[in-house]
This record gives sequence, structure tokens and C-alpha cells, in this order.
Amino acid sequence: MMNEPLAPGVPATMAAMLLTGHGGPEMLVYRTDVPVPRPGLGEVLVRVGAAGINNTDINTRLGWYAAGGSDAGGWAGAIAFPRIQGADVCGRIAAVGPGVAPTRLGERVLVQSCLCSLRQGTQDVWLGSERDGGFAQFVAVPSADAYAIDSALSDAELASFPCAYGTAQNLLTRAGVTAGERVLITGASGGVGSAAVQLAVRRGAEVLALAAAEKLPDCAALGASGLIARNTALTASIPINSIDAVIDVVGGSAWPELLDILKPRGRYAVSGAIAGPLVTLDLRKLYLKDLTFLGCTAQDSEGFRALIRTIEANAIRPRVAKTYPLADLIDAQQDFLAKKHTGKLVAIPPS
Repeated sequence: MMNEPLAPGVPATMAAMLLTGHGGPEMLVYRTDVPVPRPGLGEVLVRVGAAGINNTDINTRLGWYAAGGSDAGGWAGAIAFPRIQGADVCGRIAAVGPGVAPTRLGERVLVQSCLCSLRQGTQDVWLGSERDGGFAQFVAVPSADAYAIDSALSDAELASFPCAYGTAQNLLTRAGVTAGERVLITGASGGVGSAAVQLAVRRGAEVLALAAAEKLPDCAALGASGLIARNTALTASIPINSIDAVIDVVGGSAWPELLDILKPRGRYAVSGAIAGPLVTLDLRKLYLKDLTFLGCTAQDSEGFRALIRTIEANAIRPRVAKTYPLADLIDAQQDFLAKKHTGKLVAIPPS
């Protein structure tokens, strides 16, 4: 029965930050009387310990993705409001739906932001966009996309991984980055950028980091061996035709230089455009240098499983810049947009 307690310790209502429509921060409404979701067939209910903050939360709120061909501002189409955002979830399984083994109860899990088990053809489903996400005390997700994890890291640290590190892993895999290659990573101090630096170094690549001058020491601490200050001419620091792959999350007016420094048959992979989505492309650079361009959004399960193994091996450690109570999510997003931090900002729901 719907009015029966879902599970011991699970209340009927919860605190959550609701996105009520596209627009500014005023579209975010914090409430404490939101019904706790009930896990459906093949689903689990996760008690959220922490939820990372990402560019996509703000882009979705603004309806920014509509300009990229989406129907109405979501990752994969129109958003149903109210929507609970939050693509990064770390927590514990508090209840299971039909078809899920009760032995999963109590498991500590990371949820993959791209819910691969729900993919239909080429249509992806994203946590916090097409489905309610982690900016709440509880979230219901497919069991197949909730990965058990054994780690001494805090919930806030683990919540830094799914979106940023999953995206970085996807970028590097799609670009085929291997040991001994020279890789330039833009936005290297941000969530995805700092993740890409660490994961590329782990692959044995020589990493050049492009970031604000004051953040370059942080990039060096992550393993970058080349440091380039933002807003300087790339070709003054990096020889033309010397980079095997570019991992880009920035875009913007300086974009054409990224193609100049790529070697012939180099690879360019992109999953972000924080400096501007419109760029000027000289098609001659693309075809005369035999370059490969890769747009990287959709992820796969194997890449996320590999990320879980890397975390459990203590081979990477996220940098959490600051945590915020979930009720202060608007303040957190304003700090995120100020770009004065290195690493991740994380929201913590009430216990």
C-alpha cells in the first residue's frame, strides 16, 4: 500500500531542492515536505549522503541545452517540472523495489549520472535532468546504475566522482589517450578538467594544463607537467603540431589555436563550452591535418566500472573545495559561477 512505511527509518516526506522552471536562481525552491520516491521494478532507493555540483545543473536550470538542439533545455529533451536536479550521488541503499535482491540494503553506492540501463537506442537518460536526482534526502534510481563501492573516502569526496570523473574518463577513452602521448587539457582546475588531469597522468600521458594563472600550482599538484596560463597565446607556449590530443571543456574565442597545436591526425574531444559555445572553424585545418573531432556526452557502463575500480585502488583522490547544506544550494551555485575554487563544490542533504 502507498501509505505504508517504505522501509524502517525511511520517512514519508523529505527535504529537496525543486527546480520549478527554466530561469534564474529564483526557480530553485527548497522544501521539506516532498514525498519520498518509491523504488519501482528493478530500482533502489538511495539515502543521499552528498551530491556534487556541476555546470550541467546551472545549464539545465537556464535551458541552455535547447540551443544545442534539445527540445526544451534538458540533456535529452523537455524537462518535466518540478524537477530535482543533482547528477552526482553518493549514499546508501535504504530500500529496494521489486526484482532487486534485499541483500543490497545498506550498500554504499555511487550512481552513474548517465543512467545507461535506461538507454533506448541513442536516447540517454540523465540523473537530475530526465530523472529526479540527488539534491534531496532520497532518490530512486535503477539498481543497475547504482554501483557498490568500498572506499575510505567521505561521502562528499565520493560525490565528486560520477559526473566530472565519468565525463573525464569518457573524454580520454573516446580520444584514445595512451601512455607517452602529449595531451592538453583546458579548464584544468575545474571539476572535469582536474579529473582529466589525474586520469590522463594515470594513463601515462604527458599532461599540459591550461587554467587561470593562480590555479596552475593546483594543476601541478595533480600531476600536470606543463602549465599554461589562461588568456595567453597557446602557440607562444606550445609548438604548433606538437599535441596528440586536446581535451576541451572551455571552447570560446581562443578555440582555433587548439587546432594549431594538434599534430596531424590529432584528436580533439569536447564536453563543455563554458567560455562560449560558438567557435570559428577553418575547415582546411580539419581536413588538411586529418584531425578527428569527438563530441563526448553519452557514457558507458564499462567506463564507470573502471572508474570505480580506480577509486577503490586509491589511485585518485578528488579535491573538495567546499561543502554546503542543501538548503544553501543557491549560494553554492553562485560560488560555482565565480570560478574561484579548484576542484568540486558539494551539497549535503539533512541527515
